[in-house]
Amino acid sequence: MSASTPPLLEIERLQKSFGGLVAARELSFTVESGTILGLIGPNGSGKTTVLNLITGELRSDGGDMRLRGESLLGMSPYQICRRQVSRTFQLVRILPGMTAMENVMVGRLFGSRRTDRRAALGEAEELLRRVGLAEKRDMRAAQLTYVDQKRLEIARALATRPVLLLLDEWLAGLNPTELRIGMDLVHRIREGGVTAILVEHVMHAVRSLCDRVVVMDAGSKVVEGLPDEVLAHPDVVRAYLGDSGA
Repeated sequence: MSASTPPLLEIERLQKSFGGLVAARELSFTVESGTILGLIGPNGSGKTTVLNLITGELRSDGGDMRLRGESLLGMSPYQICRRQVSRTFQLVRILPGMTAMENVMVGRLFGSRRTDRRAALGEAEELLRRVGLAEKRDMRAAQLTYVDQKRLEIARALATRPVLLLLDEWLAGLNPTELRIGMDLVHRIREGGVTAILVEHVMHAVRSLCDRVVVMDAGSKVVEGLPDEVLAHPDVVRAYLGDSGA
């Protein structure tokens, strides 16, 4: 990347509190285009709050967030989606009464770039094939297994045509076979040109998938760097285990 080219996403001194609980404290990091940034830390460290701030579900108390140099502050979730930011959730959010195909078409028809129904149908079919749900296109989302609902959610997110995809513990709860399939899918998403922030507790996946890692604890950034270096850092061990000798 050219030295004059800004990162895709810039988080600068981000602040967010809920009463006396500080969820983001002067938090700063960047995400380079074409990479996967891992955002890790103990439960309650503020990771999901950061994703909610980026997508406009929460309003920050201070700082700035810039996508391709444009501030996202004050924008609603639909405006940020139009700027090609999409996400998945810790607890899967699908439209249970709609079919798998209809779920994905919602993402395409109301995502970052509008299209007609015929074009949306074709793209939805391709996305369902990519995530392994082509044969279940006509099943209602509520009838899908847990892992298939996760696949459906990521297909719908991709249907919005994101340049930045936020994955909030998308690999959680998968068995070893499903985990390998899920990791391969994330690899292929990145190869397709989508930049990602991966919030995850599966350290094997973090090592394998992420170009850089930011570690949070109590709303603050503990350390940032390459995965192997970060995961061996004494402050990271202490944040997860409570004691460096544990």
